[in-house]
Amino acid sequence: MSSDFTGIALRIGATLFFTIMVLFIKFVADDIATGQIVFFRSAFALIPLVLFLYWTKDFPSGLKTSRPFGHVARCLLGCFAMFASFASLKYLPIAHATVIGYIAPILAVILARLILKEEVTGARWLGIFLGFSGMLVLILPRISGVEADQDYFIGASLGVLMAIFTSGAKIQIRSLAKTENAGAIAFYFALTCTIAGLATLPFGWSLPDAEQLFWLIGCGFAGGIAHIMMTLSYQYSEVSKLATFEYLSLLFAVLSDLIFFAIIPDANFYLSSVLIIAATLIVAFSDRIASLLSPKTKRSTG
Repeated sequence: MSSDFTGIALRIGATLFFTIMVLFIKFVADDIATGQIVFFRSAFALIPLVLFLYWTKDFPSGLKTSRPFGHVARCLLGCFAMFASFASLKYLPIAHATVIGYIAPILAVILARLILKEEVTGARWLGIFLGFSGMLVLILPRISGVEADQDYFIGASLGVLMAIFTSGAKIQIRSLAKTENAGAIAFYFALTCTIAGLATLPFGWSLPDAEQLFWLIGCGFAGGIAHIMMTLSYQYSEVSKLATFEYLSLLFAVLSDLIFFAIIPDANFYLSSVLIIAATLIVAFSDRIASLLSPKTKRSTG
């Protein structure tokens, strides 16, 4: 078995478990407070995560950090994103929430230009344009006109807010990854979200029944396992080879909506998905394509 095959299998597995996590959250989103869901998702994700770090001999030694404030910034941005993401699932189909989430890497390009002063190529600006066009194609028909859907507007707004905070967290992770252990970044994030979720205890928590408790605990374990599989996948294959498999999450999301909630996507959803996926692929691979073409250009002009 090649290392690339192993990496791809792990990445697909991670995508599947992330979808299971979201599905379990969707099951309880109408009845359980968002902060309570955040607590269970994060607290029970710590169990497989700590076991994994212990197995890789990164616990507790790998948790040492020289950049505590960098972790604070990453954790706060990620935590806000998690609250917004889970809250949006009360109002949106899983597939719609997934598509809106795809604009996070596109927003990260804009933030990288504003904060890190990174150069943004013409191809990436095209990706940004396509990404926002796709988002408008998805959202505008549902929130405009005489049949405007107020719940959908709330969900879409929370989804966009999630994407904004996620893009900020991605920028911060990119900075932390230069010096910090990946396990430490994940551990402190889960720990912060556990504490933040617990802090909402006085604000609407309820006593879950046995079925709800199963979904809550399950979403935590599924999220933790997904993160571990994603981390392992990068040890077996290149990021560029694995990136496109992330879009299987859209297929899994559509199937989840269809099987469990009898939701069939409309034409706008498919057009939006094509535009946004094309945008993220352009943003992800424009530099790689340019580097592959540049030697040929030099030879042809030489």
